[in-house]
Amino acid sequence: VPTSRSHPGSARGALTGRGRRADRPSRSLMISSCERSPSSAGGARSRSRSGTVARALSTETNSSMSGSLANARDPAFAPLRYEIVQGALVRWSAEQPEGPHPPTAVLIHGILGSRRNLLSFAKRLAQAFPSWQFVLVDLRCHGQTASMPSPPGGQHSVTSAARDVLGTLNALKIYPHSLIGHSFGGKVAMSMVHQFGKRLPRPVQVWVLDTVPGDVWCEAGDHPRDTIEHCRTIAMPVPTRKFLVDSLVGAGFTLEGAQWMTTNLTPCSSDSFPDAPDGALTWTFDLPGIVQMYKSYEETDLWPMLETPPDGLEVDFVRAERSAFVWADADVARMTDTGARVHFLRDASHWVHIDNPEGLLEILAPSFGAMDRTQQPARKFA
Repeated sequence: VPTSRSHPGSARGALTGRGRRADRPSRSLMISSCERSPSSAGGARSRSRSGTVARALSTETNSSMSGSLANARDPAFAPLRYEIVQGALVRWSAEQPEGPHPPTAVLIHGILGSRRNLLSFAKRLAQAFPSWQFVLVDLRCHGQTASMPSPPGGQHSVTSAARDVLGTLNALKIYPHSLIGHSFGGKVAMSMVHQFGKRLPRPVQVWVLDTVPGDVWCEAGDHPRDTIEHCRTIAMPVPTRKFLVDSLVGAGFTLEGAQWMTTNLTPCSSDSFPDAPDGALTWTFDLPGIVQMYKSYEETDLWPMLETPPDGLEVDFVRAERSAFVWADADVARMTDTGARVHFLRDASHWVHIDNPEGLLEILAPSFGAMDRTQQPARKFA
């Protein structure tokens, strides 16, 4: 995929940058992914380790294609690994340096997760609102970002994670219309707008899925802090996924949670584990970094952002019926007093996008339909 050279700028630049996009072939749904690598010498094009790959998905075929990423003038310098899911009508967006651009939502996963957790829901959104595109990222210390040659450095916190996402959007020259964050990702989304300042160049909708702005604590289920602490006791590599499941279940964690944790295992390399047996597995994530991130999640207070929001911001919270987190009545009242809305999602645990994706889509739909051309009434001509 052709790219050109530039560098991520400030948070404000991330929310105002613009770029061009080449025409794309006609498909019902398109997914683009990018992995960062050092640029080649002499001003040559930047390339990913295995190339920047775009796949066109439809009910008929799965095929490779060429063409530039949406608004991606400089994806090789994005600080995070990312993926873009596009609705069928995005290719009709008339993009010029002065705009307009396809309406864009950013989906941000939770602690111990990756962008894959939200991929199926992003596809569902793209099918429901085909004028939109959806950017998914692997946060610092998570997924493919954790194994980058030069992963994001510095302190691992909610604030730094938000800054990484802003830097990625800046590299892509994308200004998002909507931020959707699940759990830890919800605080990252709130921190993004908090860092931006008192005025947004245009309205932004933030969706916070099953977390609260301040103190977070669980009353039941697999507490993330306990999961992280137990994972620190497991020596890597492990021989099989079943070994990890047995260790977690034996320590009192649920079978479902233990099985989900196996999605964070990957075959270990001989460079890192020269004496490991064939088939041995290790973490995809940076566990010491995640320890810091979760501590920051518990301590980060984003009530000031909610109570003194920047102009142009709309914030909605989704509370799961079987949420493991405590939603105190006083906190809910405090949210609504600021003008935020709190939606109740039935038939869902903390994993709202998995347990009840249709119900979640119904809650989110009005904020997407307002900008989706397929939801607009047809214009009448005399």
